[in-house]
Amino acid sequence: MTRHVDVLIIGAGLSGIDVACHLEKENTGRSYAILERRTAVGGTWDLFRYPGIRSDSDMYSFGYGFRPWRGTRMLADGAGIRRYIAETADEYGVTPKIRFGRKVVSASWSGPDNRWTVRVLEEATGVEEVWTSTFLVGATGYYDYDNGHRPSFPGEDAFTGRIVHPQHWPEDLDYRDKKVVVIGSGATAITLVPSMVGEAAHVTMLQRSPTYIASIPGDDPVALGMTKVGSPAGLTYQVGRARNIAVQQASYQLSRRRPKLARQMFLKWVRLAVGPGVDMRHFTPEYAPWDQRLCVVPDGDLFKALRRGDASVVTDTIETFTETGIRLSSGEEIEADIVVTATGLTIQILGGVALEVDGEPVVTRDRVMYKGSLLDGVPNALMVLGYTNASWTLKADLAAEYFCRVLNRMRDKGYTRFVVRAQDSDRSEVSVMGGALSSGYIQRGDAVMPRQGTGGPWKVVNSYFRDRSYLRKSPIEDGILTFTDRAGAETTSSGGRARGAASRLPLIGTRPA
Repeated sequence: MTRHVDVLIIGAGLSGIDVACHLEKENTGRSYAILERRTAVGGTWDLFRYPGIRSDSDMYSFGYGFRPWRGTRMLADGAGIRRYIAETADEYGVTPKIRFGRKVVSASWSGPDNRWTVRVLEEATGVEEVWTSTFLVGATGYYDYDNGHRPSFPGEDAFTGRIVHPQHWPEDLDYRDKKVVVIGSGATAITLVPSMVGEAAHVTMLQRSPTYIASIPGDDPVALGMTKVGSPAGLTYQVGRARNIAVQQASYQLSRRRPKLARQMFLKWVRLAVGPGVDMRHFTPEYAPWDQRLCVVPDGDLFKALRRGDASVVTDTIETFTETGIRLSSGEEIEADIVVTATGLTIQILGGVALEVDGEPVVTRDRVMYKGSLLDGVPNALMVLGYTNASWTLKADLAAEYFCRVLNRMRDKGYTRFVVRAQDSDRSEVSVMGGALSSGYIQRGDAVMPRQGTGGPWKVVNSYFRDRSYLRKSPIEDGILTFTDRAGAETTSSGGRARGAASRLPLIGTRPA
């Protein structure tokens, strides 16, 4: 049996629920369904279960713009975020539209039929389903849920302890009174270390190179103040959200424009937090602030663990694993019962779905993104990619809102199809994420990430305020995004109709003889 909906959303994580809620609240009148491979909503926040899992963005900007995050905590734990997403889906009537346990295998666009055909595997039974839709939304994030980035280390087979990756944390892992080494220095590592010190005998963070780390208050100061005076939760959320967005964007712009000053400020704050007993070389990166994502710790929990001596930081490279630990290039050996490889993500676009347009495979690396949301040459499709230099949800909200603007324009004008087409002069060799960060996972993902353009709506500048203007206020029919009506005529830049290749398409629902 083939199932048909107007909008088919792949993924019931933060982004997929965001798009679905916007379809409801923006009165698009479109039917939709969400295909989710897992058995619960949440995406990333349902997958990751390692100790201390939490957001690395403040919840007032990480929460949805249309539904307040309740509470004053700056960073929320994974369970709290998962619950927030599920409650949002329930509140907006989205949950009944989700089909769980569905792995999307392929998605193929047919111009003559003006529709997507999506092949799906129900993993519990092995039964294949076929779904069709007029519009397709990729809300799968940008990494492989099955495989984290896990480099091979010399001699690891000789190690008699246990090696685990945070992406697939074993439920039976007992680290009480054990010596733990966490390999890595990113958000996962700095979350794990203070979370494990209470039970582990000692935790060592082994890093190849340092990362910029900032301590932030555990509770949002604006939220605390407004809550104490009895301000409504919605107002508290909006004020705190506006403040935190402004502070984050200002911090990023300062780091880009005055990197030396920003570096001095960050290192001074770390020195005050870590105290005189810890070597600052472990916290002094060679790169400029925001060349890689800034890591944050609530109430300086990592620094407190280091000052107490419950944890330590070692900056070196691995020569080999031994039976009882890790020997470093310096000759030092770190004893370990458990090694956690917090070594990052494996980049994957659209959850590994094979994408085709009129029988031709779509190579995402060869495509340019328009307004950070649409792939050139791929009709009736939205790809949700959040920010890497700010809260993911800020961009997801804007993309979902923009998508609904486009759908409503199509309904009002009788359009059946939209598409953007990049010119050769619009293309650059920089990926949509390469212009923002130089992190290892960004570099590894260059082979599959779409490109960004050389200017205008094709260029990614990682600015929420600029994107808000582009996606909320700029004209929809701008001469780049074009539409096709029921007669097969394609719009021009002025919103009129032009006869051309599009006009020769057959009527919707028919096939050429």
